[in-house]
Amino acid sequence: MNSAYFYLDMITHELTVPYTQQNRRVRVLLPKNYESNTDHYYPVVYFHDGQNVLYSKESFSGHSWKIIPTIKRNPDLAQMIIVAIDNDGDNRMNEYSAWKFGHSIPGIQFGGKGIEYAEFVMEVVKPFIDQHYRTKADKYHTAMIGSSLGGNITQFMGLAYQDQIGCLGVFSSANWLHQQSFDRYLERLDLNNDQRIFIYTGTDEDEEEDRKLVATNISQAYIDCSLSYYQQLIAKGLALDNLRLVITAGAQHSEEAWAEHLPDCLRFLGEHW
Repeated sequence: MNSAYFYLDMITHELTVPYTQQNRRVRVLLPKNYESNTDHYYPVVYFHDGQNVLYSKESFSGHSWKIIPTIKRNPDLAQMIIVAIDNDGDNRMNEYSAWKFGHSIPGIQFGGKGIEYAEFVMEVVKPFIDQHYRTKADKYHTAMIGSSLGGNITQFMGLAYQDQIGCLGVFSSANWLHQQSFDRYLERLDLNNDQRIFIYTGTDEDEEEDRKLVATNISQAYIDCSLSYYQQLIAKGLALDNLRLVITAGAQHSEEAWAEHLPDCLRFLGEHW
């Protein structure tokens, strides 16, 4: 295979977050021949936790989502623009939670900035990307992918912006942190039945940090909240053909596990691209 196939351009932007007035790194990975195919427009896939998705040397866990190798090794995938939005470090848990988490554990409270973060993505980042790149800006060609708390905010934004986001990849969602609030929010909404949603969890997602937050079987909590989300979407009328639920035996809460299933997720979300 011609090595030129593997050529991808990466462009870095610094966009101002309205509620902090600080710049946030947003990186754009362009498909092969983007510059020469000037009449071609592309679907866009937005990733949360940008530090963890591109390069293992940057990743919190030391292992990235391997997006670039995934694109290189799976030429059947639709050509797409990848947008990786960095998290805000210590404020990550606040930004990726639409609701506050504050159970009766002294000194532990976070969340509630998710609505503002979602507005940043949809009112600052997405318009910037659509203005500066040749995108297919409609909902059917707009996807969002996140893991853990990034999965939580992906679920929330998929509901709040269902008219603009048509495809979701929800990996190992920690929605058990605010399950009741999410359930109440979803219950009030009418859902379009044409979103495509890929839901993934492992059976061994237990982490020591999670055990500090709640006294429950964490691995079971991850499975339960993923199953609940899947069932709620069906009950709300989402077409079964547009849903994919993957539960992997023995898989842990890690970028390594998520990277393994990323190609299938992108194939599913981009099936009609």
